[in-house]
Amino acid sequence: MTILVVGAGATGGYFGARLAQAGRDVTFLVRPRRAGQLRERGLRIVGPGAGADAGQELRPNLVMAGELTGPADIVLLSVKATALDHAIADFAPAVGPQTAVVPFLNGMAHLAVLSKRFGESAVFGGVVVIVTQLNDEGDIVQLRPQASLTIGAQDGKRTTRLRATYDELSGAGFDISISDEIIARMWQKWVFIATIGAMTSLMRGTVGDIVAVPGGRDLGPAILAEASAVSAAAGYPVPADAIESTRRMVTQAGSAADSSLSRDVAEGRPAEVEEVLADLARRGAGHGIKTPLLDLATMQLRVYNNSLRPSR
Repeated sequence: MTILVVGAGATGGYFGARLAQAGRDVTFLVRPRRAGQLRERGLRIVGPGAGADAGQELRPNLVMAGELTGPADIVLLSVKATALDHAIADFAPAVGPQTAVVPFLNGMAHLAVLSKRFGESAVFGGVVVIVTQLNDEGDIVQLRPQASLTIGAQDGKRTTRLRATYDELSGAGFDISISDEIIARMWQKWVFIATIGAMTSLMRGTVGDIVAVPGGRDLGPAILAEASAVSAAAGYPVPADAIESTRRMVTQAGSAADSSLSRDVAEGRPAEVEEVLADLARRGAGHGIKTPLLDLATMQLRVYNNSLRPSR
């Protein structure tokens, strides 16, 4: 089967590289700047979680917008939510009648957008668990060894297309599973990333930094209560053990944990505030749930994003 990975950043680059290393037919759809970087240096996974093959150079197959010549069997979509519309225009020629589209995006709004464009049966839900980032050289730094991907049909059915996708993505150096309740799993992840994202971006510190100051230990659980209330109202209550696991994580003394939102802010990149925080708060408001901490973090990150725009 042919696999098109849209985006070769910290997440898409990781999974695409592992699949290519395992002998799969992988092509990356990238922007010109990233293409130049990969052609010069290659694609490498480095860092403390990369394992024995850390630093192995991969010379990936690359295409850019306008160069796709036919459908792929699987499209792994790994871009920022803010780039979704442009990405759809770029990879649409690669989606045929039997193509499976597996998005790695945060939040839930992208499912409706992709389903409207390509059909619900073609678009699977996806939950990625991995801690990676790009360094200045463009290498993928894997900070922890755990890496997993869960996929599932939006209606919960185990179709032939879903099973074929699972088989093709299996055995490539990361854990993969099928969930018959992928929407619930996506909501659960959304609650987690919104909690730690709002907490660390609002306070501009790690979990350990925050819990070390008076009142800091109460912040994460308070945000978690808001986010989980929204999920429950939407019909997807987060299991008690997952709530407790997140609560422990956001109250752990000395923890170096942060979030993609806070890392984006620290590195001067636009933050995915609309998709991760604002949409969650908006859905809560639709159910009559007040989310003052999520609202505050949303406002703060909107101000930050606006500060990045050139003044007129």
